[in-house]
Amino acid sequence: MTTATAAQPQAPPVLTRGRINVIFVTIILGMLMAALDQTIVATALPTIVADLGDPGQMAWLVTAYLLAETISTAVVGKFGDMFGRKVVFQISAVVFILGSALSGLAWDMTILIIGRAIQGVGAGGLMVTAMALIADVIPLRERGKYQGAMGAVFGVTTVIGPTVGGLFTDHLSWHWCFYINVPIAIVMIAMAAKTIPVVKNAEKPVIDYLGLLLVAGGSSALILGLEWGGDEYEWGSPVIFGLFAAAVVMLTAFVFVERRAVAPILPMHLFRNPVFTVSSILSFIVGFAMLGAMTYLPTYLQYVDGVTATASGIRTLPMVVGLLATSMLSGIVVSRTGRYKFFPIVGTAVMAVGLYLMSTMGADATVWQESLYMLILGLGIGLAMQVLTIAVQNTVPYHEMGAATSGVTFFRTLGSAFGTAIFGTLFTNKLNPSLAEAYAQSPGIDPAVVASPAALHALPDEQIAHIVKAYADTIDYVFFWVVPVAIVGFVVAWFLKEVPLRDSARAGATDMGEGFAAPDTRDENEHLARAVSQAISKDRGTIAEQILADSGSELDKGQAWLLAQVHIRSRWQGGARMSEIGAAHHLPPQVLAPAFAVAAAEGYVRVDGDSLTLTTVGRGEMDLLVNSWQDWIHRRLADWNSVDVREQARFTEATRKLAVRLLNEDEERFSTAETSPPTAGSG
Repeated sequence: MTTATAAQPQAPPVLTRGRINVIFVTIILGMLMAALDQTIVATALPTIVADLGDPGQMAWLVTAYLLAETISTAVVGKFGDMFGRKVVFQISAVVFILGSALSGLAWDMTILIIGRAIQGVGAGGLMVTAMALIADVIPLRERGKYQGAMGAVFGVTTVIGPTVGGLFTDHLSWHWCFYINVPIAIVMIAMAAKTIPVVKNAEKPVIDYLGLLLVAGGSSALILGLEWGGDEYEWGSPVIFGLFAAAVVMLTAFVFVERRAVAPILPMHLFRNPVFTVSSILSFIVGFAMLGAMTYLPTYLQYVDGVTATASGIRTLPMVVGLLATSMLSGIVVSRTGRYKFFPIVGTAVMAVGLYLMSTMGADATVWQESLYMLILGLGIGLAMQVLTIAVQNTVPYHEMGAATSGVTFFRTLGSAFGTAIFGTLFTNKLNPSLAEAYAQSPGIDPAVVASPAALHALPDEQIAHIVKAYADTIDYVFFWVVPVAIVGFVVAWFLKEVPLRDSARAGATDMGEGFAAPDTRDENEHLARAVSQAISKDRGTIAEQILADSGSELDKGQAWLLAQVHIRSRWQGGARMSEIGAAHHLPPQVLAPAFAVAAAEGYVRVDGDSLTLTTVGRGEMDLLVNSWQDWIHRRLADWNSVDVREQARFTEATRKLAVRLLNEDEERFSTAETSPPTAGSG
């Protein structure tokens, strides 16, 4: 939600195809780094712990990053609206560099956790401004495929993150999991400075700073209590009690603040929608299981099976392959059938089975058993996660689309943070006594010497059997106690209400980015723009010519292009000049001047030296084209409209703005692809 000022909106930039592609590569680099660092440390964790010590803090290497990233996405996108997305994108990259450098240089676990938190702040900024930059620079008619590619980045990093982390750990050092970001980010900043245009939003957002502070503090206190309880402090100690009490107070205050905030981070009234409530709970559970498992599976594989960090990343691929396969399958089936309730029910059931099977993996488990169990868990997660955002978007009114989507993705990311923390608590509380007993049964082994998996498995198998069994039993214990979480998800999934799927929601069901992406802070108008882009991509006809023909205008394409240039500049910049139009499209004055002279003779435009103004007749022709585009949008997205009069007014205003933008983009395409430059004889 935003509050408007009287500032004049800025014209969308006119960019060449080559420059758009370079900008897209720049944005993808930022997204890739931010997404990769969610999972890249998983395979490096055993080595990091062996090097820095303090295994009780291991989970915080993931949790600190996720929490900071989640909170950052909630506010940095609005900073982009205030100060310009280009500069915020670059500042986020600098913050990410600083966090990466500090993480790489870390000499103890505390410094590394601080570095990871700084990384998370930068990563959240990179992700949210990257999505906004796509909206700024990519033509609306092409935006769907670019945004789909960005969403796929998250799927790719889920696959390659652990393996890349293992490669660095084995062949360089774990420090390079972080150092590698520095040169890439520097190149990205330089590319951004040269290619990305400066675009500022005319509307200045309201930022819910108090809500942000309360949810960050409350979540952090709760996770700290869960991680420290039974390890750093007794569960009944004043510290743990104080943390839980602080969490309850701050999260309760957050609810009250959000109910009164002008622009709440999470509007409380959304929970009156049962689909949103159920989907949020399921998203939390899916995130909980997915990242918790991905974080601790490499530890099991390295300590129990004795594989390298690289091999442990590769060995987790069955889980990721299963996750990706059923995510794609569920999206396709939902798109074709319009039915989605089946998938979270079956998905959470399969998750529970997968988690239970993984709790039975002993030290003697075969590679094929482990792979099968991981595959089953991945299949369940993929079935459950893909459809939840679609279900929510299908049931909320247009003006709440952005808040509802952001809420569901927020809960998934928060679930990932809590999952990693609780996996870590269970792991530490079980491992410490188990190892103490194992070392007592393994005389002659110095715990400090065998802290790393490589050092442990350098010893004879019979000598380390008790230690390996302690690690295997610990991981089994962790997965066993997470089974009830999946069972809760299975029960909750039955309460998911199935509402007939909108055509526009079906169109987005196959976009895997909805399932994997970071918290989505785009407003309702950007969700509408994306739906329009998807509708355009599915229309195989020549839409521009169809719009012109349906409008009732007497203009031909060349005349429409000329008048659109004047119309757009008059709208965005308060006036149009022939020299500016020529410079923007690399057209010499001897081409434009005669063409505008003909348009003036026909009564469409007034020419006063370099200044151009549409006549009443010219404005009428442009209105016909805008109306034609708006009618096309309404036909394609009729299921977005509402019976509520105020909602209809907001929707109509938003589609009008999109129609104007499409008119501009359409005429740009006429000028660069479909027609010769306008000439004096074009009329």
